[in-house]
Amino acid sequence: MCLETARYCTEKGGVHVAPAHLALLLDCAEMCQTTANSLLRSSPQHGVICGACAQLCEACARDCDAIAGDEQMMRCAATCRDCARDCRDMVNMPL
Repeated sequence: MCLETARYCTEKGGVHVAPAHLALLLDCAEMCQTTANSLLRSSPQHGVICGACAQLCEACARDCDAIAGDEQMMRCAATCRDCARDCRDMVNMPL
């Protein structure tokens, strides 16, 4: 979702292409991929990675929410909040 939203933002322009906003979207997407990879390989460090992912997803959701009145941004924020919740749930999950 964050990669899709980053592409959308570059097409939209204006406040959507603020460097910090685009960086956060891309960082969030990368962290989600790293988290998925750690879970797939049953990394003993998955809890640390899931915790970091939850924090980054929460930050991304807040940043997307700040661009009010944009449907894509609201979808991205909702997805990030869901991901943050799921990652927090996995922090102490045994693999």
